[in-house]
Amino acid sequence: MCGIVGYCGKKQAAPILLEGLSKLEYRGYDSAGLAVRNDAGKVEIVKAKGRLSVLANKTSDGTTLKGNCGIGHTRWATHGEPSETNAHPHCSDDGNVVGVHNGIIENYVEIREKLLRHNYSFYSETDTEALVKLVDYYYNKYKGGPIDAIAKTMVRVRGSYALAVMFKEYPGEIYVARKDSPLIIGEGKGESYIASDVPAILKYTRSVYYIGNLEMACLKDDNVTFYNLDGEVVTKEPVEIKWDAKAAEKNGFEHFMIKEIHEQPKAVRDTVNAYTDNGRIDFAKVGLTDEEIKKITNIVIVACGSAYHVGMVAQYVFEALAGIPVRVELASEFRYRDPILSDSTLVIAVSQSGETADTLAAIREAKSKNAPTLGIVNVLGSTIARESDHVMYTYAGPEIAVATTKAYSAQLVASYLLAMQFALIRGKISDEQVKGYIEELSAIPGKIEKILEDKERIQWFAAKYSILKDAFFIGRGIDYAASLEGSLKMKEISYVHSEAYAAGELKHGTISLIEDGTLVIGLLTQGKLYEKTLSNLVEVKSRGAYLMAVTTYGNYAIEDVVDFTVYIPRTEPLFAVSLAIIPLQLMGYYLSVAKGLDVDKPRNLAKSVTVE
Repeated sequence: MCGIVGYCGKKQAAPILLEGLSKLEYRGYDSAGLAVRNDAGKVEIVKAKGRLSVLANKTSDGTTLKGNCGIGHTRWATHGEPSETNAHPHCSDDGNVVGVHNGIIENYVEIREKLLRHNYSFYSETDTEALVKLVDYYYNKYKGGPIDAIAKTMVRVRGSYALAVMFKEYPGEIYVARKDSPLIIGEGKGESYIASDVPAILKYTRSVYYIGNLEMACLKDDNVTFYNLDGEVVTKEPVEIKWDAKAAEKNGFEHFMIKEIHEQPKAVRDTVNAYTDNGRIDFAKVGLTDEEIKKITNIVIVACGSAYHVGMVAQYVFEALAGIPVRVELASEFRYRDPILSDSTLVIAVSQSGETADTLAAIREAKSKNAPTLGIVNVLGSTIARESDHVMYTYAGPEIAVATTKAYSAQLVASYLLAMQFALIRGKISDEQVKGYIEELSAIPGKIEKILEDKERIQWFAAKYSILKDAFFIGRGIDYAASLEGSLKMKEISYVHSEAYAAGELKHGTISLIEDGTLVIGLLTQGKLYEKTLSNLVEVKSRGAYLMAVTTYGNYAIEDVVDFTVYIPRTEPLFAVSLAIIPLQLMGYYLSVAKGLDVDKPRNLAKSVTVE
């Protein structure tokens, strides 16, 4: 949520900042602003409510925002309504300190009252203005310089933040600090960058640093210096980003979401290949030894949103293959109980960004109880990756659309592989069975491509049903887990009220909501549960429901019951979600397109939820 960019160098900063912010639009925002220091040393600030195009129009006359050092921000309103006044950057009363901030300062009211007593005034409703002015207060009071002022501020505030500030007396420099909110620093030839995420600066550099929690940095055009909370210099090594810059472009597709749906075969293939070799699983990159696996007696999976739905699938796969008890927890609720954990409980955190605030907090809770942790993440060097005892990277590449597709699919196959390794080490399956499962996984990309060849039928059906108000997804077993994700895809981008229910629960209240024309989407990929779920579809049809089914090739008799059927290739039933989810993603996408909605940036949603 929110986006930060910054630039120090020899080029004009404003165009670079605007382009960087455009690459962060997926994070969600309602206003934007830039601050650039001109050649005379004065910082000029321009802000706008609404889309970046409004801000760009305000700076397009060629006379504003001239300078080689600046910061920019896209704001997601938390404290204070969306407005030009509340938009970042914010500045101190005399303009000495100018800053932008992601996160939430929990004690900002207390800080604001303190500063009012010291004759500061406030023009906005934001916690960020209080944060920037607190930096100014310590800078003027102690005369210790920018790093000292920021360090004292960090000790004083409570909450999460990624902070970037410029000081009048230090032209050509940007100072940053971080606690629990993502921030990266890029280094080029004679220029430095800051950003909330890699796509913002990928065009300019592949050499990045990950600033640690409670660390600071000073950026100049020719170097970056890192500091700990005591003001001591910290040495860091850069990380090379291997993503292709074109991976963050649409490449001829109408939207990022449909592009990323089509990239799922590659995401699955690359993730499988990263952890297999000649029909065997290779977990050397994960660092989870056989001895550690043998010690585990139960697993807790923590995640939010679509990643939570991956956990629901993983629960079935782990228990079926490895015979190990698994519990799936919403990360946002995990800490509000007193979770019973031990050193034999593996806590698995699933997060595309590796920065999800609640999931990160759950990992820290687990570590405080001495439970081993493993992160399944897509972003190299992200906070969850760094703080987990073990990390299993997915290889989906940059995902720009707010609604996840290819990262979800990569997380699925990562969880399959993890379950297979546990089953093998625990003696539940043989090497030969592992080889067979890997062959099945290796075939999934081609089967996804086959489903995508039939996408026009789903597009036709979605257009026909574009006036849809309500939809229900039902399934049993692992199909229920897939239904949860299908329902989320529909509601988050097409704004259709949709719910997913375990099919066996229909008679416990849900069936009362069925009326003439209600769309019910049934998943029937599990042979042992096919007849039971089909009976549920018959039940809702008799009450007026319009039926869509997703099932495997060969179940053609289903057409006597349902109104529209999508067939998927057969695969190992435990892996069927990887195929069944594709038509559900397409259904949500084409519904949104048919309704003329902003597919990649749905209202009120952000790609990365980095505040609680």
